[in-house]
Amino acid sequence: MAATRRDFLKGTGALAVAAGTPALTAEAAVQKHSAASTTQAHTGALSDYVNVLQGTNSNPQFSRGNTLPIVAEPFGMAHWTLESRSGSPWMFSPIDQRIQGFRLTHQLSPWLSDYGFTTILPVTGEPDVRASARATSYRPDELVAHPYGFKMNLLRYCIDAELTPTCRGAVLRATSRLGDDISLVIDVPEKGAEFQWDANSGTLHWKTSASAGGTPDGFATYYILRAGKGATFEQKALKSNAPGRNNSGSMVGVLHLKSAKAEVAITHSFISFDQAHRNINTEIGTSSFDEVQAKTKAMWEEHLRAVVIHGATETQMKTFYSCLYRTVLFPRIWHEIDANGKAVHMSPYTNKLTPGVMYADHGYWDVYRAWYPMMTLLYPERLGEILQSWVNAGTEGGWMPQFPCPGYRACMTGSLIDSLFGDAVVKDIPGFDREAAYQLLKKHATQVGDPSKGYGRRGSASYQKLGYVPNDEVEQACVESLDAHYGDFCIGQIAAKLGHTEDAAFFAKRSKNWRMMWDPQVKFFRGKNADGKWAPEFRQYQWGSPYVEGGAWQHRWSVPHEPEAMMNEAFGGKETFVAELVNCVEQEPRFEVGVYHQEIHEMSEMAAVRFGQYAHSNQPSHHILWMFTIGGRPDLTQKWVRKVLDELYSPEQFSGDEDTGSMAAWYVLASLGLYTLCPGKPEWMLGSPMWQKAEVRRGLKGSSFTVEAAGDPATKPYRAGLAVDGKAHSGDVISHGDLVKAATLRFTVKA
Repeated sequence: MAATRRDFLKGTGALAVAAGTPALTAEAAVQKHSAASTTQAHTGALSDYVNVLQGTNSNPQFSRGNTLPIVAEPFGMAHWTLESRSGSPWMFSPIDQRIQGFRLTHQLSPWLSDYGFTTILPVTGEPDVRASARATSYRPDELVAHPYGFKMNLLRYCIDAELTPTCRGAVLRATSRLGDDISLVIDVPEKGAEFQWDANSGTLHWKTSASAGGTPDGFATYYILRAGKGATFEQKALKSNAPGRNNSGSMVGVLHLKSAKAEVAITHSFISFDQAHRNINTEIGTSSFDEVQAKTKAMWEEHLRAVVIHGATETQMKTFYSCLYRTVLFPRIWHEIDANGKAVHMSPYTNKLTPGVMYADHGYWDVYRAWYPMMTLLYPERLGEILQSWVNAGTEGGWMPQFPCPGYRACMTGSLIDSLFGDAVVKDIPGFDREAAYQLLKKHATQVGDPSKGYGRRGSASYQKLGYVPNDEVEQACVESLDAHYGDFCIGQIAAKLGHTEDAAFFAKRSKNWRMMWDPQVKFFRGKNADGKWAPEFRQYQWGSPYVEGGAWQHRWSVPHEPEAMMNEAFGGKETFVAELVNCVEQEPRFEVGVYHQEIHEMSEMAAVRFGQYAHSNQPSHHILWMFTIGGRPDLTQKWVRKVLDELYSPEQFSGDEDTGSMAAWYVLASLGLYTLCPGKPEWMLGSPMWQKAEVRRGLKGSSFTVEAAGDPATKPYRAGLAVDGKAHSGDVISHGDLVKAATLRFTVKA
């Protein structure tokens, strides 16, 4: 059985804690925070439009993003957030009026929990250091939260607290308005924890081995905090175990700064204390808070200027740049820079110090459809480095990871890493070893790994024999089969590009076996047993086995690599194909709980909006609206895509789990009138742009092209024509090669 994200919280107590979270009826609370993060006058800085609290109004029963308010460098190793609930993976809620500290987190998703984290709170006096007891109220409408820092008034302690991030740390500035001496409460997960205080230099060291999984034996996170001479330190007693802290209690220290105004530098390393010192010297050195913040803000401006939109409303500007911000948080940099200026990393696969780059915390199941294609267009240099890190991961561990968090993690279905390499290779993205990547992908497609440990395909032996994964062997067999068929297509594309002709033919042939999963009697994909018979009791509205986080309707269109063949062979042609797509989006959002035995949040989110069986709240639906174009009705693609853009995104929330840039990347691309229906094919499907004009930059140092709308796109959502560099462009796709060479895409739009 494929582990889904919620499975990781079972038995930890964390889900029970989170389940006690009050229902989030807090539109008012969200609006307070949202307004707070945009009250500053806009001076041309795109980061001023970002609402870092977008999507935080969530709980286990209903997701509006399941995000955290993160301040960090783009792709930074250190993510800083606000902690209001230390015992829960839902560690921050905008309905809470108190915070327990600034938390350095590595959490990919609340469903997978955190590792190597630390919480720090400036205080005065001698408060009880327990999380709930030390908490301080604050005014949400006064919170200043940008990608490059927090600023808030800690009302209980009369402290103005500010934090600005670096790649692996931060500078914290605290000022007592009453002139009282400030102390820092430092709360560390107890597992493997220890403090070391160097009074001579005023430097505090601590480490923790806290992990919720995905780390090898011996894993540790090393912190240092540079306070300066004159400070003193005391360690407090351990607290009892607390659910949500990875079955760990806390070790708490109090650092007395002996000053009413203080700046401290903090950093961390996955390698050693020595490397942490190197990180703090390299990233902060003698720089002041203001200097560090100016540098981090400049980095954010550089990344957000990948797309500059014109003709948008204030709300649309906030939505767009909040989404674009979300796309450059994950995966996080995992490597560090050694004394020779070279990238090295403590491998999350072997726990050995290893040369080269490494990234972590990205679920391919979530991000392959939109995020990786977006990166081929907006940040190709960074993408090349990220892909090389996945090659390094496969080389170090022996297998490509299925869901690196931070190392091997068995989560969700498929080997969707096939897709992101397939897309990058056919689009000629540089910066990674293509042959090494191919050999590693071929390995998990032709050999049996250990999926329970986070590598290899489920049901691989039977798949290689039968051409599909049997339903009586693997619970999510239908989806595992379809994912493998698509994965084989992508591997075949790489093989063809690299000149492995026989392999290319082999994988291309195997990719066509999706036909084995289509039942012409019920006209849906469904599970099939090893004896070739269909699994019993097909129910079209039932979620779960043989599907995952959806049912037959959400997985009915899961052949991105051969959509025309699916339309003609499975549906009998365009007319029926389009009619069934219309049925999908216009019927009631009915569902049956199936093997989940209760209503899960994805069901609730689909039912909450009027898009029928189209569940934009979860990734398996994200390509469905673009299938209208395959059926000869691009107008219906444009109609429904615009409806999603207008109704299911806002500066405050998403329609479901955002998932490390996946939901946000869909918005960025679709609003430009672009989408990759099949990553692994070097082409983009054309929609219609949402903006009067958008300047799109190809990489941080690359050239730009302009997307323009001839007409008012706000009232004219349909594409009437397209000219590329002044020449009429026919059809509903544009090749990647033509797109990266173009200077202007001018869409004629109509009502």
